[in-house]
Amino acid sequence: MKGGRYIAFLLMLLTLGAVQEVRADDPPKARRSPARFAPTENTELAPADTAQLQRTDRLYDSIRAKTGRSKLTKALYHTLFRRPVRDTTHRARIVDEAAPMRPYAGREIGKITIERLHPFDKDGNWWERAANNLHALTRYRIIHRDLLFGVGDRLDPDLVARNKQLLQSRRYISDVDVRIVPDTLDTTRVDVVIRTRDNWTIDVDAGVHSGGEFSLGLSESNLWGRGHELRLETNLNYRNFDYGGNLVEYHVPNMWGSFYEFGFEAGKEFNRSRFALLLKKDFLRMTDYEVGVEYRRSKEKHHFPDRDTTELVNSRKIDLWGGYSYYLNGIDASLYLTGRYRYYRSLLRPQDSSDVMHPALHDHDLWLTGLGLYREHFYSATMMYGYGKREYLSEGFRSELTAGYRWGEFSDDLYLGLSHTMGGFLRMGYLMGRVELGSYINEDNEWRQAALDARVEWISNLYKMRRTHVRQFLKLGYTQGWDRLSGADEWLEFTKHQGLRVLDEKLLGTTRLVLNAETVFFTPYEPLGFKMTLFTFLDGGLLGYHDNLFKNDPWCAFGIGLRVRNERLVFRTLQIRLGIAFGRKGWAESEWIRLSSEPDLQQFRYTPQKPDVLIYK
Repeated sequence: MKGGRYIAFLLMLLTLGAVQEVRADDPPKARRSPARFAPTENTELAPADTAQLQRTDRLYDSIRAKTGRSKLTKALYHTLFRRPVRDTTHRARIVDEAAPMRPYAGREIGKITIERLHPFDKDGNWWERAANNLHALTRYRIIHRDLLFGVGDRLDPDLVARNKQLLQSRRYISDVDVRIVPDTLDTTRVDVVIRTRDNWTIDVDAGVHSGGEFSLGLSESNLWGRGHELRLETNLNYRNFDYGGNLVEYHVPNMWGSFYEFGFEAGKEFNRSRFALLLKKDFLRMTDYEVGVEYRRSKEKHHFPDRDTTELVNSRKIDLWGGYSYYLNGIDASLYLTGRYRYYRSLLRPQDSSDVMHPALHDHDLWLTGLGLYREHFYSATMMYGYGKREYLSEGFRSELTAGYRWGEFSDDLYLGLSHTMGGFLRMGYLMGRVELGSYINEDNEWRQAALDARVEWISNLYKMRRTHVRQFLKLGYTQGWDRLSGADEWLEFTKHQGLRVLDEKLLGTTRLVLNAETVFFTPYEPLGFKMTLFTFLDGGLLGYHDNLFKNDPWCAFGIGLRVRNERLVFRTLQIRLGIAFGRKGWAESEWIRLSSEPDLQQFRYTPQKPDVLIYK
């Protein structure tokens, strides 16, 4: 293993060392704000920034005055521009969501008021007013059902912060604000005011695939204002006008206030079809339970990278799981126990399937049990991945031991796994890490299909270069496999999340190391109100079959990009990226240019989930 052993050991030290920094020395109810990320009391703009904003406002006022002289130009102005929304990106704040509520902890909740807002301001342009009229505002009881606390409960700041994140995770909600109002007549009581703003939930999407396949979808994520999601898709081939079938998906995130989630999908798209039913409840509180059942029948293309082909795989799967967590106040963490049963049968698969070929497609019954400990607290942020939108970071950890048994088509195997996940604020920034190790043990006590996956991701503090704010992102990932079999899911590739972002070549191996670096420049320049964010990236990777990863072929990619955002425009964000990749033999096939919308903020959650085996991808 040699080089791979040292990399894995280093990543484990970084991960475990970071956990020691995560507020372990602070009492649970008196945690400090992250030192280098803490918000400042002075929230005023710098004089230069204020002057620039004033010049921009004067320019837009001038344009509005001149275009208001005729109905045509006035209509054009209101179509292209919208009222500016001042955000907090210039402040670069990291906020402990629970801190403002801690002085009121333990007080009785007297009244809960919910204020609901449409996606756009009521005095916006004609397009926004028309969109508000078409939009079904989320009903009061739908938001009320998502509350983890009620009238008469004792105020728990951490639970309220968790509830804010839950509400904003709903697809039909764009922003949530919670305000605690002390009762002027009773010092033991407080009122809670919750303000939500809806998302625009009607969406149309289309896709063109190989062979002339075309799909058109229409979705509504807040049907009748009830939070239900419905999506319809139709498929056809525009070359020969073959009809490819329809798909329907229906999702209810919280049934009747029980926090049970229901999902249904069925349909066909050419030679791919699926039918699925889901009913589950996740962990939401530190002391809670989870339970779920899923049935899935699918026929779809499966990629076999070793021969660079795709074949149809028809399978049927039933998943059952449940668990319970208990909060330990002394260590501010929850102990949990989970169990899972999976039934899997292949109805159609490659003909060369055998005891050593395509193990991911073998018929099997699997039982897993997980025992672990976790802690999490939420912080909101700006100028991390996005601009002015509230973004959530989670500070905490999860350590888990997984054990189970697989009754397989060709053999029966024991499974053992260990994992540790963390995320926390350090003096040098925000650090996330995960180390996961898993292996099957056959009837002859031989360890096989073993895998190690280790990842570390770091977000630097925000630094200032004159009037430009700079933040650095680093991600290091290492994956190693031993005694792997052949075929489906037994080879490693450079993937979207573990790879070089502009490399466009199919490469295989059993050992992979990837380093992604990105520097983001939040510039102060706002020509015509456009926020300009520049970024540069440098990716490096090693992929091959040697256990000593440094003997594998190296690959590298680099490039630059621009993100443009204007709070006044209806279509807000645009990203363009230029890049090139090369290997040991010279230039490699690359995705030279890519135009897209900016991706959403990644959500870091450490809440325990149903136990699973280590997926080797």
